[in-house]
Amino acid sequence: MNIMTYIIIISSLVPIIVFMLSYLLFLRSYNDRSKSSPFECGFDPKNKARLPFSLRFFMLAIIFIVFDIEIVLLMPIPLMLLNFNEMLTLMITLFFTVLLFIGLLHEWVEGTLAWKN
Repeated sequence: MNIMTYIIIISSLVPIIVFMLSYLLFLRSYNDRSKSSPFECGFDPKNKARLPFSLRFFMLAIIFIVFDIEIVLLMPIPLMLLNFNEMLTLMITLFFTVLLFIGLLHEWVEGTLAWKN
């Protein structure tokens, strides 16, 4: 038999063996009341499902993530200055920084960055 036949046999047997093992492990488990009930971080799920959530805090967290990712995009600029055309790199950096600053001004004017009213 050649190598291709061995590969086909092994690639067919491995999923069958994994399926049989998972089925045998499934048969071993048993369900009782505590395993059937949902587990939500140690809290009783039958109580109040929705808790009040601060939308301001959520918006501030999203803005932080967006600006954090943009800062990561600015990190390779020193390497770009060494390897590429300096004028083009500086213009791209200036454009990106101005875009970030306009976004920051928009969030400031909108009032998302104000923690207190």
